[in-house]
Amino acid sequence: MADSPISDRIARTLVVLPALNEEGAVGEVVAEVLRSNPGISCLVVDDGSTDDTAGVAARAGAHVARLPFNIGVGGAMRLGFNYAIENGFSTVIQVDADGQHDPSEIPELLQELEGADLVLGARFAGKGEYDASGPRRWAMVLLSRILSRVAGTKLTDTTSGFRATGPRAVVLFAEHYPSEYLGDTVESLVIAARSGCVIRQVPVAMRPRAAGTPSHNPLKAATYLGRAMMALVFALMRPPIALTTGSIDNR
Repeated sequence: MADSPISDRIARTLVVLPALNEEGAVGEVVAEVLRSNPGISCLVVDDGSTDDTAGVAARAGAHVARLPFNIGVGGAMRLGFNYAIENGFSTVIQVDADGQHDPSEIPELLQELEGADLVLGARFAGKGEYDASGPRRWAMVLLSRILSRVAGTKLTDTTSGFRATGPRAVVLFAEHYPSEYLGDTVESLVIAARSGCVIRQVPVAMRPRAAGTPSHNPLKAATYLGRAMMALVFALMRPPIALTTGSIDNR
């Protein structure tokens, strides 16, 4: 029996988990990714952790890339995109290492990717009970409205860290994925949209963090709106980047 299109794509997909001091959660996340998506490969980018994140990830079955110091999610993901190209993966899925994303939903992102270059797992699209409030929520709503216009499609969760990237966008992001604060979400969408990438979303459910502490506490949330708007302004000021197909070995 021939493999299904999704099974074939899973074999050419690399799941990338940027991780900073996530030894309490990353092992189970890796195990769940591999268990719920047979045939998929997983790379944990240890972003300068001071705990045993790298060791736990490796023992769970992931490939591990260790950075000597923390460079942020954007830099870790750019490493992941380059690793994908160098090792013949045509698709990259970003998953948080804290257990909040459900790896069983990866096939839904891959299915939507059949007609797109970038697919977001949207937390505010009618699935699950995730919610945000205050300045952080206001920023999410405003960003979604603006970026929906930039992308030419309705987007409700433009800061989602659960996303699937197809071959053309993998090549684009390997060279141009931004590393600034919020660049890995806001600016990356602007870069993709203005380069001609097709962007879509699918509804996903968020789960409670499995371990560690949230990256945004109430004090930091008060500055989120301003930073998000600055990231968007700088992204729109930069010239568009030409989209090239590059070379990816589909194995």
